[in-house]
Amino acid sequence: MKKVAIVGVGHSRFGNITNMNLNELAWTAVKQAFEDAGITQKDVQMVALSNVGGWSSEPLPAISVNEYSGLTGVGTYRIEAACASGSAALATAASFVSSGSADVALVVGVEKMNESPTPTAVELIGRSGNYFWEFSMFGLTFPGYYALYATAYMDKYGASEESLAAVAVKNHYYASFNENAAFRKRITVEDVLKSRPVAWPLKLLDSSPITDGAAAVVLASEETARKLTDTPVWLAGIGYGSDTSNLSKRPDFLGLRATRKAAAEAYKRAGVDPAKAARNFDVVDVHDCFTIAEILAYEDLGFAKPGQGHLLAKEGETYKGGLVPVNLDGGLKAKGHPIGATGVSMAAEITKQLRQQNPKERQADIVKGMGLSHNVGGTGHYAYVTVFSLNKPGW
Repeated sequence: MKKVAIVGVGHSRFGNITNMNLNELAWTAVKQAFEDAGITQKDVQMVALSNVGGWSSEPLPAISVNEYSGLTGVGTYRIEAACASGSAALATAASFVSSGSADVALVVGVEKMNESPTPTAVELIGRSGNYFWEFSMFGLTFPGYYALYATAYMDKYGASEESLAAVAVKNHYYASFNENAAFRKRITVEDVLKSRPVAWPLKLLDSSPITDGAAAVVLASEETARKLTDTPVWLAGIGYGSDTSNLSKRPDFLGLRATRKAAAEAYKRAGVDPAKAARNFDVVDVHDCFTIAEILAYEDLGFAKPGQGHLLAKEGETYKGGLVPVNLDGGLKAKGHPIGATGVSMAAEITKQLRQQNPKERQADIVKGMGLSHNVGGTGHYAYVTVFSLNKPGW
């Protein structure tokens, strides 16, 4: 099995993008990734495109994006794993490179969610759980799903709405230094608590936005990577997990089993000690579609014991200089959550962090040379955990 590295990254601005269609938006990220890697279209042997769709105009986005990007004829997959589609596409492309089926692969994530009215997008996301039991019978939408987790967690562990708000405050703070973020305005705990309720205890400022955006990464085998760059970022370990479609079949709402399984696999493959997980990583991106999701991620990834994640948030331990810096790009909460692009954006962000290419205000101190991304589809229906390394080729 060949070692796999990221050798190029690209990223569009996230937000409500009205001046580009889906193909143009994707090309913005692809062009940057090509330039960063020092390659052209003729070097690409496989494309994995992440796009959930349903709210945008292109029914066959992979083929359309390929044509616009000058990649017609290249072997292509469209990957869907709900909000974890981007990380699923990364894992798919990495498998091709690792197996020797391709030396250079392109991963693209793109979404134009604002092509549909907000109520339509909210409905389509809500249908992504268990349609017949949860959505059609009880009308659950995704804020409602995560409100179940928030209320269960608060009841069990005594967490407060202020602890949830602390996550939003941190992520908006770091988004203020990210030129690609959808929301660059800093907020306070009071701002979060006063924002409009969405599904108690979650409020508008506890929630990630409906977003347009694109991201891209170029993967290469070890031999090719070393020819292209002096700073390859290796995929040291990828883990994945899933859970029941119907939430009522899960034992509790205090964490995501899929994340715990994915983390255990990724740590084993990367040689990370799960008992000291937080101390292995210089920087982490987690799936904070709602503020409670980030707190659950702290615990599911082993950064905090059960019931202690809300204290990490409240005590500032996930800022730069804390126990483990989390979402220094603003996270889904403030950077934005264009569903198909999210996991690819995380990979691009961690790569740039390890290369130390971000503004100093949100650049992590790179000491160990390792980072992690955590990408969830649905409410733990899918989960992918990816470990990135400057020093450990292999996955």
